[in-house]
Amino acid sequence: MPKAAEQTVHILLLDDHSLFRESVSRLLNAEAGFDVVAHCGSIDQAIQILKRSPIDVVLLDFDLGERDGREFMRLAKEHGFKGKVLLVTAGVDPAAASELLRSGVAGVFRKHDSAALLAQGIRDVLAGKVWLDQQQLQSMLTADAPASSSEHSKTRKFTERERQVLSFVFEGLANKEISTRIGVSEASVKSTLQQLFSKTGVRTRSQLVRVVLEHYRDQI
Repeated sequence: MPKAAEQTVHILLLDDHSLFRESVSRLLNAEAGFDVVAHCGSIDQAIQILKRSPIDVVLLDFDLGERDGREFMRLAKEHGFKGKVLLVTAGVDPAAASELLRSGVAGVFRKHDSAALLAQGIRDVLAGKVWLDQQQLQSMLTADAPASSSEHSKTRKFTERERQVLSFVFEGLANKEISTRIGVSEASVKSTLQQLFSKTGVRTRSQLVRVVLEHYRDQI
């Protein structure tokens, strides 16, 4: 099937800086298969757009004046939004980033990175990957862990292979890429991921990252 026939990705951009919104909207609309349905500067406007338009991905700024991205995530969930959310921000502290991951954000993209990289980030989160650069990941791993972390991790220890696969999941690699790095079959990687899902009680990669950050930091 030709590229032109691929399904269009419908995007909502929520950021309180109009110049940034307009610039990013133009850049993304120039990407094949992307359609910025709307861009707005407030949470209330964004929720109204979600009510009337099918949106696949929300690009969410963290700092929205007197409110922030955490409130958007709460309200979007209350209104039944099932799409992906990629945080696009100039900066967010590790504790807030971890909280946003737990609430359902699929990754954190830094505004100073390139538009081409943003397009790739959107495609990756739609494919079920988690978008985090290694600096962000390290900051979250070294932040104070919740008190329940050590108690949780004592009950379900990860094997060496599980930790190995998990490290590549945190790098945002697909199963095929992980299998090449480790030197095993893709089916073996899928099997290890299923073991990790079972141990942590999750169903997706993004859920896995959030739970590991919250409860299993001492094992990675």
